[in-house]
Amino acid sequence: MRNRFQCMLAVLLVVFTAACGATRPVKYYQLHAPQAAPAAAANPLPISLLLGRVTAPHLYREDRIVYSLGSQQMGTYEYHRWAGPPDDMIEMLLISLLRAGGQYSSVERVSSNARGDYILRGRLLSLEEVDKPSLAARFAIELDLFYPKTGTTVWSQSYSHDEPVTSINGRKKKVDVDEVVDALNRNVQQGLTQLTTALGQYFANHPTQ
Repeated sequence: MRNRFQCMLAVLLVVFTAACGATRPVKYYQLHAPQAAPAAAANPLPISLLLGRVTAPHLYREDRIVYSLGSQQMGTYEYHRWAGPPDDMIEMLLISLLRAGGQYSSVERVSSNARGDYILRGRLLSLEEVDKPSLAARFAIELDLFYPKTGTTVWSQSYSHDEPVTSINGRKKKVDVDEVVDALNRNVQQGLTQLTTALGQYFANHPTQ
């Protein structure tokens, strides 16, 4: 009886060890700012800009990379994750781009003790892999500019684009999450650059109130 128990224990130990050894490592990814940051303005506008919290649906406030199948079904990868919540990363990229442009006298977060003339608010709508009609990386975001002095939104603009995921020789193949993330990075960089440029154009056309 004792030998039988020891044999069963040994089998369970082997199975447990094999299961542990088969665990897949988690891969983490990060969004990056555009490689070529906009040149700093020679004469910054006398505007202090505050960046509000970028809001997002629940799926984009966690670290798992999101994918969608069709128009309704969505899921997340277990072993492919962002280095931080996407809404936080988008917020960091926005403030980095706005500061790098040097167009404003100051750019701070609303959560800081700084006071600002305008508050820039963002809503992350999509950051995901889409498989239909073809494999692509979807990024969609809305920005609006709030003017506290009048309590009104004086500017708003959105960006939405599906960036194709490149494949070898253009042939369809199994999803490579690394390539999806590369496409998401390209899309985010293009979108945020386009939006921050449009914001700068608004201030250029509308002198400080």
